[in-house]
Amino acid sequence: MFTGIIQTQAIVEHTKHEGGVLRLTLKVANEYAQKLTMGASIAINGCCLTVVEFKALQDSDFTLIYFDVIDETLKLTNLGQLQNGHWANFERSVTVGTELGGHIISGHIHCMANITSIIHEQNNCKMHLAIDPKWQKYVLYKGFVSVNGASLTVGEVDERGFWLHLIPETLAITNLDKQREGNLLNIEVDQQTYTIINTVENYLARQAN
Repeated sequence: MFTGIIQTQAIVEHTKHEGGVLRLTLKVANEYAQKLTMGASIAINGCCLTVVEFKALQDSDFTLIYFDVIDETLKLTNLGQLQNGHWANFERSVTVGTELGGHIISGHIHCMANITSIIHEQNNCKMHLAIDPKWQKYVLYKGFVSVNGASLTVGEVDERGFWLHLIPETLAITNLDKQREGNLLNIEVDQQTYTIINTVENYLARQAN
């Protein structure tokens, strides 16, 4: 479980595709690898991945963390598009006592959204995302959505998707400031919204029958 509050950005050190699996190697500052264990869950661009190996680099302030990303995950997320030198949003899983500053995120990506417009203004950045109509109904005005793992509030909703209003702090902490029009971002809709809408729709469908 995660909160959508990005802790840092990890740099992609190496990628290797073999047998339908991507071995993804990320480099992160040592302070974000404290008490790390094998099998730990970390959200990378919002996708929950399992640590399969890690090692601190000698004479360095960085740790390498290794993940295996299966073919199904590669189809649903943008992890397969990561290349050496790219930056990925990084969040360790919630522990007891963690401040829940965002919203509850499972790390299970529902779909990807395409960036159709980026407008830079004096104190923020407006970004429009086009999303599959199947998932559009779960994105509500002023509701929560996880974008590349960052818990964000939906600005406006239109027939093609939705707008985000990104403040300088969000742009500084996450990799959203490195995105360009046409890029794909991982989306996890708010689970509470998802559950309520599906429950109501199922109830109404049964009543109609």
